[in-house]
Amino acid sequence: MDKLTIVKVGGKIVEEPDTLSALLKDFSMIEGAKLLVHGGGRSATRFAARLGVETKMVDGRRITDDAMLEIVTMVYGGLVNKRIVAGLQALGINALGMTGADMNILLSDIRPVKTVDYGWVGDVREADGQALAKLINENVVPVIAPLTHDGKGHILNTNADTMAGETSKALAKLFDVCLVFCFEKEGVLRDENDDASVIASLNSEEYAQLREDGTVNGGMIPKLDNAFATLKAGVKEVIITKAGNLSNLTKGTHLKA
Repeated sequence: MDKLTIVKVGGKIVEEPDTLSALLKDFSMIEGAKLLVHGGGRSATRFAARLGVETKMVDGRRITDDAMLEIVTMVYGGLVNKRIVAGLQALGINALGMTGADMNILLSDIRPVKTVDYGWVGDVREADGQALAKLINENVVPVIAPLTHDGKGHILNTNADTMAGETSKALAKLFDVCLVFCFEKEGVLRDENDDASVIASLNSEEYAQLREDGTVNGGMIPKLDNAFATLKAGVKEVIITKAGNLSNLTKGTHLKA
């Protein structure tokens, strides 16, 4: 099977002109088929403030009421997504900006209310790898915003890490998938205050131990849980690294099943 590199990049990186420019240049140099999933939360928060809409967060997750849904749809699917697409076109990459609703690529269920009502937030039910593969095989590079839909006409705000993971699982049946999570750190760190303490390689047993002893904690736990789930589903390789390392994927933390 052909190799496919799926890159998930956090909002902070794609929302600043300098870091976005560097990221897109490095992404454009990746050989072969590729796909980009992006965030955009900081921009959504800024636009909400401009429009007088309060941003409410619980454990790092955005509460998405009617007003916030309009903002994230405009910001994620519009402003941030199209800036990325335009930047890639300038580099000779035939990019196509999408949400999960386009071509029905990511169908979600609205998150059930338990202790918190997150509003219009979606948990991915299924991803259509065949639809994405048609684009990829035509040398189109999908750029996916963190929005899905429920099949009933509702757009849903959806975690970008989850979208990258579910997309990777669906495409692993059709390509040799390498999934790269780009963020601000060099990789998974033994000491979060020491960027030189990167764990170069990590398997599921080692991860369980590091989670138990508290070395890995906080927001890194759902990221790693998601990453190891993709390996079990057939993704060939997962790398967690700094966005600036996209041109050298030997760096960062390489996960093994």
